[in-house]
Amino acid sequence: MQLKNQQMLPLEDQLRELVLEARQYPAGHLKRRQCLTQMVRLIENSHKLWHEHTPYYEDALQQTWVYFCQNICEPGTGEQYNPDRSSVITWLNRYLKWRLQDFRIGQQKQLARCTSVAPGAVNKNQDITNAIAAPPDTPPILENTRQWVETDPEGDLANAHIQNRPDVTCQVLLLRRLPPEQSWEKISGELGLPISTLSSFYQRQCIPRLRNFGQAQGYL
Repeated sequence: MQLKNQQMLPLEDQLRELVLEARQYPAGHLKRRQCLTQMVRLIENSHKLWHEHTPYYEDALQQTWVYFCQNICEPGTGEQYNPDRSSVITWLNRYLKWRLQDFRIGQQKQLARCTSVAPGAVNKNQDITNAIAAPPDTPPILENTRQWVETDPEGDLANAHIQNRPDVTCQVLLLRRLPPEQSWEKISGELGLPISTLSSFYQRQCIPRLRNFGQAQGYL
């Protein structure tokens, strides 16, 4: 479908047309990647994707976009998206809320363990999150992403660091958060920084860089 005609359609119809078009091409094909990228941008610009202010939201969102790429055209880590059952946005919001619930349960369990081991030792203002392992990524995506983080060809990841902590860089945190990721509690203990500081830096500095890489590679 021509872009001009497509833009005249309601959002859900645009997404449905892009799904049908993407499925005409095999995985990895340039045309499919272009369709997926266009869908991601349409969804982000619509502001209809579920959002909440929690420390683990960006992690859950990252998992949701991976799930989108893996299952929108054919069954990957889950069922193939079925346009007859729901809209794309409804489908993604359902999955995103499941992942947020997983994180929320993990946080509650971690808090329960902390309070049961040392009653009263946990600061009520402390930000305690426990990340649940992400669904397995497709090997090429994960392998290529890990290689990019490790090699850091432009040096950007190693240069971006937490204030007064040049050792805690985007490269360090991304390597720890790629599947199978370490929990924020473990990272906090090893690096000697509050979880809230690490999570805030990760969302502001690491996630945008990771997303830019994914878009440049056609993963998003």
